[in-house]
Amino acid sequence: MTILKVYNLGNQETGTVDLHDSIAESKLNPFVIKDVVVSYMSQRQQGTHKVKGRSEVAGTRKKLFRQKGTGNARVGSLQSPTRRHGGVAFGPVPRSHAVAVNKKVRKKALVSVIGSKIRNEEMLVVEDLKLQDHKTKNLVTILEALKLEKTLVVFSEEDPNFALAARNIPTIKCVHSKGLSVYDVLNHKNLVMTKDALLDVEGRMLK
Repeated sequence: MTILKVYNLGNQETGTVDLHDSIAESKLNPFVIKDVVVSYMSQRQQGTHKVKGRSEVAGTRKKLFRQKGTGNARVGSLQSPTRRHGGVAFGPVPRSHAVAVNKKVRKKALVSVIGSKIRNEEMLVVEDLKLQDHKTKNLVTILEALKLEKTLVVFSEEDPNFALAARNIPTIKCVHSKGLSVYDVLNHKNLVMTKDALLDVEGRMLK
């Protein structure tokens, strides 16, 4: 087991927490991480793109001129993709862009990035995230004292005051431990987790 120090929001050490070595000492696996990030980004695409095909564009269905004798190429419909204002051939239609990734692969990638944050000393474990008020100014002061930059805050139980104070700070993102993603961890310089959130993530990763 790896022992991590636990701090309060005043940057004072309050105790320790044991973390399984398979998480704390996991090596960075770029191939697995890449697959999971691609899957995450593909699921964020709306997939609402749409163009009109030949059966959907406005226009007469009548044959424009007789089949033979005019010298023109034969034409059956004004909606033909070859004609001006005709339908689009093989155009995009609404669909899901999601790329499936196995659950074991997602777990492996998340363990990999968390282990990387621990090794690089970019992860901070706090006792809780409870504030006396919801003033953004006071939270900024706390973050400056902790020397945190772009930060991902992970909790298992949300504090209303902390949520209100943090939502107006562009460099902070708050997520529940069950919604923690590899992309969010990679996209932030620092990772702050409550003790309960860390134990929750550890329990799910070791299943």
